[in-house]
Amino acid sequence: MNIYLDNAATTAIDPQVIDAMIPVLKDTYGNPSSIHTDGRVARSLIEKSRKSIAKLLNCSPAEIFFTSGGTEADNMVLRCAVEELGVNHIITSKIEHHAVLHTAEELCKQKGVELSFVSLDEKGKVDLKDLERLLKQKGHTLVSLMHGNNEIANLLPLKEVGEMCKEHGALFHSDTVQTMAHYDFDLSDLNLDFATCSAHKFHGPKGIGFLYIKNTSALRPLITGGAQESNMRAGTENIYGIVGLAKALELAYEQLPEHQEHIRGLKKYMIERLKESIPGVQFNGDSENPDSLYTVLSVCFPSSDMDEMFLYHLDIEGISVSGGSACSSGSNTGSHVLRAIQSPMDRPSVRFSFGRFNKKSDVDKAVEIISKIYSNS
Repeated sequence: MNIYLDNAATTAIDPQVIDAMIPVLKDTYGNPSSIHTDGRVARSLIEKSRKSIAKLLNCSPAEIFFTSGGTEADNMVLRCAVEELGVNHIITSKIEHHAVLHTAEELCKQKGVELSFVSLDEKGKVDLKDLERLLKQKGHTLVSLMHGNNEIANLLPLKEVGEMCKEHGALFHSDTVQTMAHYDFDLSDLNLDFATCSAHKFHGPKGIGFLYIKNTSALRPLITGGAQESNMRAGTENIYGIVGLAKALELAYEQLPEHQEHIRGLKKYMIERLKESIPGVQFNGDSENPDSLYTVLSVCFPSSDMDEMFLYHLDIEGISVSGGSACSSGSNTGSHVLRAIQSPMDRPSVRFSFGRFNKKSDVDKAVEIISKIYSNS
């Protein structure tokens, strides 16, 4: 039986989400932009979903804009902030998702935007004093820092950073793809101008997400050609995806305390089992910290003659995970995140990430297989 421990990449869709989407797939075929009854029915489902999401996040429905996911939303913020809001200075970090990092680098080359990278400590945590130093520089600044790192589980103090940005007149964007629905967000209490979401990170469908835009920040669309999403995102809406997103977020908030306790318990248990079973095992970034992103555990294993085939052996044994360093991922360069925090690149690093449907027996099986690999090396 396959053991799936790659939930930071994507999660299995919840059966209740499927149940919510099927009637829409079957019966709601009207174009939401049409004025006839079928179109109005489709439009009502979209707006009902938008209101549901906004209520859960304590923001206005007018601040939620549906996208194809986090990558599009991140691109929209950075590109449109430069084009429409006059941003000429972007502050980010070297451990951001490539949707932010590559976009910022491209804007630096093509638009002449000044690009600053905030300093990180040895575990990858943002140096807030260095961030404040960078915020004092001249220019119209956008700070783009992810809330929870998808590889090493670092968490950014969102409220503190938001207050710093507000104090210095900077816009603040956070990629919240890994943390949305895993933490209780009160967007009215955070000095966030932009936040992003992908439904498939919390047991919703792929290909749908949203961008939160604080009502004081006005952007023009990245994708043009239609008046959908209040003229912010052209293209016929993904109705069943939007309904699925809203249902997945609703379920996440209903079960949030239990979910957090369950996943934190699995992560703690895996740390203990790995320490007992694999001498010399280490943990990348802030993964071992109980206050880190509780869904992600990045493990640096001791070197052996199985290093280059480590992930393949796990896959053959039915363990689905993600790799980190070059020797374990088949990449020539390895993880830019692990490289940025100077994690050992000559040892196999593996990211284990947990979801709602994982059990302690999954952890036991994974550790058993890893122990078997080392005993045969």
